[in-house]
Amino acid sequence: MSRPPASFVTRFRLTGQTLLIDLGKPRRVLSSAPRGGGFAKARYVVNHQVEANPIALPVAASMPASRSRWRDPARYLGGVGRSLGADHRCVGLMTAVPIKQVVVMREAEGPLWVEGFFTVGVSNAVRAGEPIGSPDGKQIPQIPGTINMILVTNARLSTSAMVGAVQVATEGKTAVLLSEGVPSWTGLPGATGTGTDTIVVVCGAQETGPVLRYSGTHTKIGELIGRLVSRGVKEGLARSARWSKSLPNRQFRRRGPVHKIG
Repeated sequence: MSRPPASFVTRFRLTGQTLLIDLGKPRRVLSSAPRGGGFAKARYVVNHQVEANPIALPVAASMPASRSRWRDPARYLGGVGRSLGADHRCVGLMTAVPIKQVVVMREAEGPLWVEGFFTVGVSNAVRAGEPIGSPDGKQIPQIPGTINMILVTNARLSTSAMVGAVQVATEGKTAVLLSEGVPSWTGLPGATGTGTDTIVVVCGAQETGPVLRYSGTHTKIGELIGRLVSRGVKEGLARSARWSKSLPNRQFRRRGPVHKIG
């Protein structure tokens, strides 16, 4: 992990395979996280590294104990959070990307700022609308492939602006994947995300930044979010490519030709 900007506000630490973000006090959060998802109030956000794609694997009596604990990811992530001092209301995410590859960045203008944490893998990439399985019965690759984005801002966003922030961040992520030519795991072009992407948006506390009703791409907060996500996902892709080249087996079979990851 590279050193964050000197002006970085959000407190965090890496412990083992976990990124723990401490917001200082309970804040308004909107997320698609497996633990604490939806609208919530939380002080802590956990992004925990696990083996590749544990949730998609079939649950069987013979499943190793190391994976059987993931049958209830919310409960499992709650335990991870508690082991690091987080309370029961923590928001929890999973990633198979090495947690040390996390990208930490900041965008600011005037009194307004947005800070981001990104873990990026795209072997699980897919274009929205593609069939969820392949006709030949092949499974999705069991290697790191998800994009987790955690955005923290001092702006006090309205409920609709929080949803708008998710929209802008998703647009920014997809724009990067398209411009970088990332293919779907099926081998088809034009991936728009991965099948397991997660996003977290954290609002400012009452005594902090400005109150904002809107967050679209015609607003300053939308501009900052879009710029931050673009930089974060691009850097995450670069780190993922460097890491994947170090693996002993860098190929996996998709529907169609064989592609190298990264």
